[in-house]
Amino acid sequence: MADINLLPWRQERRKRLQRNFAMMTGCALLITVLVMLLVRLEIGQRIDYQQRRNQFLTNQMAQLDRKIQEIQELDRKKKNLVARMEIIQRLQISRPEAVHLFDELGRTTPEGVQLLELQQTERTIAITGIAQSNARVSVYMRNLDLSPWFQEPALQIIETKPEGKEKKERHFSRFALQVKQADPPMEVDPGKPAAGKPGA
Repeated sequence: MADINLLPWRQERRKRLQRNFAMMTGCALLITVLVMLLVRLEIGQRIDYQQRRNQFLTNQMAQLDRKIQEIQELDRKKKNLVARMEIIQRLQISRPEAVHLFDELGRTTPEGVQLLELQQTERTIAITGIAQSNARVSVYMRNLDLSPWFQEPALQIIETKPEGKEKKERHFSRFALQVKQADPPMEVDPGKPAAGKPGA
């Protein structure tokens, strides 16, 4: 005799559908979990990559900052060296300057003019002297103006007074003037007399 299933077919169908639904739900949950894991893994990798890029940029910026500091230090040293070289050059130029100044004072002084006192304050020289006439003082000032070592001579005082015990015949012009010291010329021919210096 054949076996007869006494269970109602609807109940069996419902159980089968419930099993299928549970399996589909489990599969969906599993797929969702896998997708979330993959997404999280991808996001983690991208975050790690970006962090590595940020660290690389940070290291490069730190290197650039060090190089900038080195460049600034080199620039500071260069400026110090240039300043020292300028000082040395000025000292080398000014070393024979006193000799040239006194030599030029002698060259520019015409006959009939005698210098009594020289006083230098920074780049200004105060000169006191006597001359046989006011015209010779004018010649002296013109010689100073034409000299490459002096500039802007300015007469302060000029007065005529008799000199010596016998105040009858000889009268001298006592003068005081100031002249500025010019920048030393690059090439000065020591054998060439100053321009405008008269012979007498």
